[in-house]
Amino acid sequence: MNIVDRFLKYVAFETTSDENTGTTPSTPGQMVFARYLVDELKNIGLTDAAVDDNGYVFATLEANTDQPKPTIGFIAHVDTSPDMSGKAVNPRIVEHYDGGDIVLNAADECVLSPRQFPELVQYKGQNLIVTDGRTLLGADDKAGIAEIMNAVEYLVQHPEVKHGRVRVAFTPDEEIGQGPHHFDVAKFGADWAYTMDGGEIGELEYENFNAAAAKVIIRGCNVHPGYAKNKMLNSMRVAQQFVAMLPPTETPEHTEGYEGFYHLVGMNGTVEQSTLTYIIRDHNRERFEQRKAEMNHLAQQLDAEYGAGTVTVELRDQYYNMREKIEPVMHVVELACKAMEQAGVKPKITPIRGGTDGAQLSFMGLPCPNIFAGGHNFHGRYEFVPIQSMQKATEVILNIITMC
Repeated sequence: MNIVDRFLKYVAFETTSDENTGTTPSTPGQMVFARYLVDELKNIGLTDAAVDDNGYVFATLEANTDQPKPTIGFIAHVDTSPDMSGKAVNPRIVEHYDGGDIVLNAADECVLSPRQFPELVQYKGQNLIVTDGRTLLGADDKAGIAEIMNAVEYLVQHPEVKHGRVRVAFTPDEEIGQGPHHFDVAKFGADWAYTMDGGEIGELEYENFNAAAAKVIIRGCNVHPGYAKNKMLNSMRVAQQFVAMLPPTETPEHTEGYEGFYHLVGMNGTVEQSTLTYIIRDHNRERFEQRKAEMNHLAQQLDAEYGAGTVTVELRDQYYNMREKIEPVMHVVELACKAMEQAGVKPKITPIRGGTDGAQLSFMGLPCPNIFAGGHNFHGRYEFVPIQSMQKATEVILNIITMC
């Protein structure tokens, strides 16, 4: 099956994850898709393909040479982001893109334009898969799945291409940060792996944010406003004060590269009680710890002003920068660079301003850099993927396998 047909078939599955269900996988559509992938892997020739009760698909392409070679893994996730609907995805192909505006949905006046997304221009003349403007596309990460599938299918069909043992995994719930939570690294049995979950062509990432979630709970005191003097404590006003005490330029909209931030992602409240929800991010571990300490420090300051117990901060670490686990085995990054160059792709090594399953897996004992899957504008209606980028990603996978 060619990669376009495969990808278009995959995005028809509704696999949006949901952090509120408390199950793994978090939504039933992910298990439906996982079972489909198992059948497809078996039809390709990977007879041990199976899905466990948590929705993790594992399969093996056995070595076809007696020469000692490492076991390499390739991983992608089946779920799509809850940021936008992934139901009834209706993609179309823009052939020989002319470099201008692409009307995704005339009725909704939804246009994919290089004025807003200048990266489009670099794909002039190529074939793009786009949305109909009403859902996301699902290239994150069904493009990665399609690329891995096409690579292993090619190797099965071309036994003259000698290779070592290859392990394949498709995981649930990456988009809600739970992808590796039930991943059995020992059972997977790879010396190292790559997630095919990056963005534009050439991306190669082995650094990501250290990440924590923070919940700030502010307790007030509500009395009748007509008799409130020296009695009322409006928790919402204290919440506003807490927000204002954090550095105003250390937010996502003011930072780039290696710069960290505090990101207020939710707030609700009454006079009696308010809650602020933050995510905290920094590539540098020391600064990351300082950011968490600053949240507690601000709470102590407000407690000193309004009374003990007024502000409580609940902190939860989410994942860490995988760089410290990858640097001792940098050959895995160097191999990926050589594989890209052999495919005519210039490697773009950049820090991830976010997270990846590879970060958690690296700390679980499976070094796992992230390679491009080719898409842009993930999680929204303007998502698109160049077909040529998916084809190059498949070529990179094949090069990694055969260069070992």
